[in-house]
Amino acid sequence: MVSDGRRILIVGGGTAGWLTAGYLARMLGADRPGGVTITLVESHDIGILGVGEGTFPTIRKTLSRIGIDEAELVRRCGATFKQGAKFVHWRHAPGAPGHDHYLHAFHETDDRDGPELLPYWLLGLAGDANWDEVNTPQKRAADAHRAPKLPSHPNFVGPLNYAFHFDAVTLAALLREQGIANGVTHLVDTVQEVLLGEDGAIAGVRGAESGVLTADLYIDCTGFRAELIGKALGQPWKSCRDVLFCDSAIAIQVPYERPDDPIASYTISTAQQAGWIWDIGLEARRGIGHVYSSAHSDAEEAERVLRAYVGPAGAALETRSFRFDAGYREVNWHKNCVAVGLSSGFFEPLEATGIVFSEVAAGLIANLFPWAGDFETSARQFNANLRRRYERTLDFIKLHYCLSERRDSRFWIDNVDPASVPDSLKELLDRWRFRPPNEMDIDRNVDIFTESSWQYVLYGMGWKTDLSAKAGVFRFGAEARAAFATIERQAQYAVQQLPSNRELVRFAQRSGFGPGANAA
Repeated sequence: MVSDGRRILIVGGGTAGWLTAGYLARMLGADRPGGVTITLVESHDIGILGVGEGTFPTIRKTLSRIGIDEAELVRRCGATFKQGAKFVHWRHAPGAPGHDHYLHAFHETDDRDGPELLPYWLLGLAGDANWDEVNTPQKRAADAHRAPKLPSHPNFVGPLNYAFHFDAVTLAALLREQGIANGVTHLVDTVQEVLLGEDGAIAGVRGAESGVLTADLYIDCTGFRAELIGKALGQPWKSCRDVLFCDSAIAIQVPYERPDDPIASYTISTAQQAGWIWDIGLEARRGIGHVYSSAHSDAEEAERVLRAYVGPAGAALETRSFRFDAGYREVNWHKNCVAVGLSSGFFEPLEATGIVFSEVAAGLIANLFPWAGDFETSARQFNANLRRRYERTLDFIKLHYCLSERRDSRFWIDNVDPASVPDSLKELLDRWRFRPPNEMDIDRNVDIFTESSWQYVLYGMGWKTDLSAKAGVFRFGAEARAAFATIERQAQYAVQQLPSNRELVRFAQRSGFGPGANAA
């Protein structure tokens, strides 16, 4: 049988595999004449690490395009609403004077009709408040456990920018169900062998029960094992351990003490002496984990730190541990194979970039799919784009570490060592000595994080941008003060009008979002 060049085989399931399958099925017409044929093969023998996971606001558009209903996501996946990431003790060690936390908020204040507020904050016109407190009403709302929207807002729409926390196992199941509805063929089988042709491309994969499965394009979603892109095709992994030291994690699931306990509206990241702890609030439990450097701690000490954070509620609870090597592949599309998810790259869960990169890869494949069979041209553009995204994201994550004023452990001393800071990040910091980050520093084609994200972290960590030499050009001080006052009023209004995170979750469990919805 002659191939029409439109057959995709995805090897591996989980969140990355089924997100990619469901998205490509919709974008490439798997359910339409002339569209691609998509098959996903996954093994029952390989499980999913069932921890709470966080996402980035792009997930809303991705899930919408796949065909997921927002209320169904909440009901099926224990999902809650995430408005950013709160960083505690990253700048100072516990007990040190000064601000001990900041929020990387998702919401960006629209100042197109007024003065840019950041220079006026830098010049002291908003007092000694943190940038996250005066730039957006979101911090006040999130601190009060408020949700980002009302029940009457449509699916995936709200006045405050947001993403989700959810259970990884149940999300993969929901994505599988939707992917099949979108036209994906699902095979449960264990791939035992990857067959290569004379040209070095993949000629097929051999399943234990299905025999040889062939396609035109193979997508590797086999996780860190990287059965296709790594083991079969030999594309190397570029380790970033010289920049990001964390390589281990231990996680625990902690039920709430009471059914009406507040649900945090952001991921809480609390720095420790050899790493940090994530705290993610789902509907029925908290997912908590300690990410640490094995060069600065050991498994026994990491578990002690985690259990001390959780307190008595976690004394009898089991933990799960895993290791990772922070890094990525510089070549993720080789011949007729594309890596997506953990087989492509992973730094650490600090800014929830794992799922974002699966979204990015799925979007690029949809846009670059070689309908006419020109794999090499698509591969070059895909690899260049994804490599640049990894490089920029590496800089952003390292920013959280290298500006710390902590010197209470070898881990933090090593993290601020200039030898561990990429030259590209040093260049950015040099620019920002006398001007704040702005759109000049961002390439929308490759940057996951906007200038607002860089600003939240940069100034949350205490960076000083000196505008004194040009202070005289900022002539709109009165307007800036008025804008800060408006944001304060908006924050008060948000706290008064928005439901709590738990209230909105409970609403979604019994109804759908949209005009006419009533939370009562």
